[in-house]
Amino acid sequence: MSTLYYTEDHEWIRVDRDGEGTVGITDFAQQQLGDIVFVELPALGSVLTRGGDAAVVESVKAASEVYAPVSGTVTGVNTDLPQAPGTINEDALGEGWLFRAHLSDLSELDDLMDQDAYDAFVDALE
Repeated sequence: MSTLYYTEDHEWIRVDRDGEGTVGITDFAQQQLGDIVFVELPALGSVLTRGGDAAVVESVKAASEVYAPVSGTVTGVNTDLPQAPGTINEDALGEGWLFRAHLSDLSELDDLMDQDAYDAFVDALE
């Protein structure tokens, strides 16, 4: 069973396996950005620090940094996104994932929001 966590910067991480997580941006984030036209993914093996720059997503409106929700090492990237960045708009929580990472400190997940907390956070923004 996977567990989904969210950041205040609108990234999500799904922890699927022991110490592995899949990261993307939320549906709210992709709606705010509009049509996504470019994605810059991290390099395999990159060491990420929680809150540090991990990727870039550009839309017709703006460019947005994607921050690492937790610290870890990049173990995979969604190689389909550079040719089809709009996949994020179509399926932000599924096929629009950005990268996978091996988490270096699972306790960092404790600082993230669950679905209910994230929904309340977004509701307060609107």
